[in-house]
Amino acid sequence: MNYSDMKPREVRALIREGKITGPTAGMCAGYAQANLVILPKELAYDFLLFTQRNPKSCPLLEVSDTGSRFLHTIADGADVTTDIPRYRVYRDGILTEERTDISGLWRPDFVSFLIGCSFSFEAALLDANVPVRHIEENRNVPMYKTNIPCISAGSFHGTMVVSMRPVPHELVPKAVLITGEMPRVHGAPIHIGTPEAIGISDLSHPDFGDMVTIRDGEVPVFWPCGVTPQNVVMESRPPLAITHAPGHMLITDVKNTELKY
Repeated sequence: MNYSDMKPREVRALIREGKITGPTAGMCAGYAQANLVILPKELAYDFLLFTQRNPKSCPLLEVSDTGSRFLHTIADGADVTTDIPRYRVYRDGILTEERTDISGLWRPDFVSFLIGCSFSFEAALLDANVPVRHIEENRNVPMYKTNIPCISAGSFHGTMVVSMRPVPHELVPKAVLITGEMPRVHGAPIHIGTPEAIGISDLSHPDFGDMVTIRDGEVPVFWPCGVTPQNVVMESRPPLAITHAPGHMLITDVKNTELKY
């Protein structure tokens, strides 16, 4: 089935029914996607402050009301417990399980944070004839932990995660300009080439997602990634945190063009 031409509500319904459980890259072309972090209210202010201090990796799109499973701004009526294909549950910073539905874990003190996703600028790259390899190869985008420190806030600290897309040398300036116009979904790359300079020792073994082919004449380009909070959760070790599984996003009702400056 061609999910790229479907409306977000239609795809969210299929996800809720358990008919889609894989990565969402390329789905609902033109619509923004979002990362998810769910935390108890007692940690919500610290994390909100963390997003404000680290807007490149954590561009905030919406924060839920305490105890509400439903969104109002970016996807009216979307249920954060059922409308994402796959979730991760962290206890004391340790990944303990993955689920396709977290309604059974919901608590009245939970607060949900929806964070911009670099999948949202991929349609603009494709429209400009900049290749997006993981879509071509039907894989999840490769993501890597780095040595780039985030600015700490309260109990939250850690290093940035980046997503990588191989780009032909001559198209790198175009990719930078296109994504730089969309800071609410991570914006311009944080690094180009020389992965070892940001602490990545082996591109063939991403920390999250799948490896993709890097062809002759292409350079690895790295963007800040909304999986950064998961790395921060693993380093900060809160008692409980629930996130999306990397690459398995909430598809919003917001057009990517609305997320430009």
